[in-house]
Parts: sequence; structure tokens; C-alpha cells
Amino acid sequence: MFYFTSNVVSPPYTMYMGEDKHENEELIRWGFPEDVWFHVDKVSSAHVYLRLHLNETLDDVPQSVIDDCAQLVKANSISGNKMNNIDVVYTMWANLKKTQGMDVGQVGFFKDKEVRKVKVEKRINEIVNRLNKTKTEDHPDFRQLREDRDREEREDQKKKMADQRKREKEAEDQKKREAETRSYANLMRAENMTSNRDDGNDSDDFM
Repeated sequence: MFYFTSNVVSPPYTMYMGEDKHENEELIRWGFPEDVWFHVDKVSSAHVYLRLHLNETLDDVPQSVIDDCAQLVKANSISGNKMNNIDVVYTMWANLKKTQGMDVGQVGFFKDKEVRKVKVEKRINEIVNRLNKTKTEDHPDFRQLREDRDREEREDQKKKMADQRKREKEAEDQKKREAETRSYANLMRAENMTSNRDDGNDSDDFM
């Protein structure tokens, strides 16, 4: 798998691309839900994935980063790289659909309306060269990466739930203390009223 860095914004974004159709197949199966998939529309091309930042949605991604991904996927398409005015389609990984009978590396969509397009008029060498300078290669265990990611998310959710329960318990304890304080204050006022009345009675008896 090849990794690239889009550093046109800060913090930068990480992109990665399968080396061949078999790695593409693994990425389709074991990708991350927070990844965005890019492909040249209607022609063969590489599969490029963009890793979103924490708590980010597709709408939050700057257009300059989208353009970087589109240029990268165009540059890694044998036919698309030679064409002008092509469309690059992109969608969240979770929208990728794999069914029996599809070729290796082939993919469909669960919801077509969630697939977006960006027009690429021509290859911009400045962008492609900048991205290629950041290129690194690795051959990870895709399934293990996904399992590690899911485990971290479960642990994070457990921590959030524990923190939420702690905050709720603290709020409940605070309400109890406030109620006890109000009850004690009311009691003290009642005792003061009784004491004043008793003092008055003592004075009458003395008179």
C-alpha cells in the first residue's frame, strides 16, 4: 500500500492507495468507516482513500484536499491520466457495496445519492509531483489494522460512557446536597419562629 500526505492545509491529511487490485479488494473489505474512497468515474483507476480527522465529516474536508485526491486518482489511471475533463467519484467507505459475482477490486454503492463527483479538467503536475514526494510504501495486515481501530473505538466509547455516568452521579449527588441544604434551612427557620413565640409567652407570664 502507498501512503501520501496532503499538506496544503494544517493539520495535513493522509491518503493511501492499493498497490494492485488484490490490495484494493482488501481495502474494500477492511477499510475504515472514516475513510473517503475516490475513483475515476467509468474507467479503470487506482482506489485512493482519504483518512478524515477525528469527528470530521465529508463536508468538512477543504476543496483543496478533494482536488489533491482527484489528481492522485487521475494520475494513477492508465486511461484516465491521458484524458481531459473527467469525473472523479467519491463517497464514504461505508457506502461501498461488494456483492457476489463482482470482479476482484470491483465495487458498487449502497446509496447512489451519497456518491459525489468532482470534475478534473486536466492533470496538474504541480499537485501530482508534490504528493509523490510524500509517497511511502508499506504492506500492513489490513484486517489487523481494522480490528485494532475497532478495539480502540470500543475502548474510547467505554471511557466516554464511564465519564458520562460519573458526571450524572456527581450531578445527582449535588442535587441531593442542595435538597438537604434547603431542608435544613427550612427547619432552622421553623425553629426560630417557635423560639420567638416561646420568648413572647415567657414575657406575658412574667407580666
